[in-house]
Amino acid sequence: MQITDAIFIDESELEERFVRASGPGGQHVNKTSSAVQLRFDAANSPSLSAEIKFRLKRVAGRRLTKEGVLVIEADGSRSQERNRAEARQKLAELIIKASHRPKPRKASRPSLSSIRKVKETKARQGQKKALRKKPARDE
Repeated sequence: MQITDAIFIDESELEERFVRASGPGGQHVNKTSSAVQLRFDAANSPSLSAEIKFRLKRVAGRRLTKEGVLVIEADGSRSQERNRAEARQKLAELIIKASHRPKPRKASRPSLSSIRKVKETKARQGQKKALRKKPARDE
């Protein structure tokens, strides 16, 4: 299965199970196993780099088991083939998303004018509140 120009996943790394769906299909749903559960052992896959595996953990979320197996379910269609294609598409999208390097954050600081503005506003607010106090008694 070709994901990108650089990433190719062998079919032997994918495991598909067909289960009963809860989606559309009426009575048909109760008779056939059209939903697909696609399992991909991402942690032990030779197709993915360590960098992509690390980012895939964050991208996949709850779909990734503790053992590092990515479980994708598709039951949106009555057709087993369409659900199968949908599950593979979801896998490809997750891996593509994980393959993009995040842009490094550049540390920045506020401009001098914005700092001055914040301080002036704070001083004005403090004076407003100080005027609400009862005047001190002179004895």
